[in-house]
Amino acid sequence: MKLSQAKNILKSVEAVNFLLPDGTSVPEHFHVTEVGLITKNFIDCGGTVRKEMVVNFQLWDANDFEHRLKPQKLLNIIELSEKILGTEDFEIEVEYQAQTIGKYDLDFNGNDFVLLNKQTACLAQDQCGIPSEKQKVKLSNIKIEQSCCTPGGSCC
Repeated sequence: MKLSQAKNILKSVEAVNFLLPDGTSVPEHFHVTEVGLITKNFIDCGGTVRKEMVVNFQLWDANDFEHRLKPQKLLNIIELSEKILGTEDFEIEVEYQAQTIGKYDLDFNGNDFVLLNKQTACLAQDQCGIPSEKQKVKLSNIKIEQSCCTPGGSCC
């Protein structure tokens, strides 16, 4: 989800809720402790220099069980990040602490924001010899070679 999409959603909802990939809810007393701009400069395994930029939301829940983040408050934080950090309309990446800090993509199901598991991938598969599609082989076309390991053979 891009930042502009999240802002439009926040203008139309009454509450801000997040669902984890397993369907459970982030506790409703969560805080957004950071809205940031993350720039990642790297070289992939094929030697291509790459640059990725994402808007980062960090979610955190504490023991202040009465806390509720209102949509307008989150919009205000986002707008401040746009003004101060120069945040543009990039994809949103959400950080949330479970057993370790997880990074998630963001979606919306009509009622709640949904955290989606991120996946790693090779960005230079053509350089690594990874076929673009799984090769299909008919087992009936595989030639059977005679093994030297037969009764009476001299393989052992």
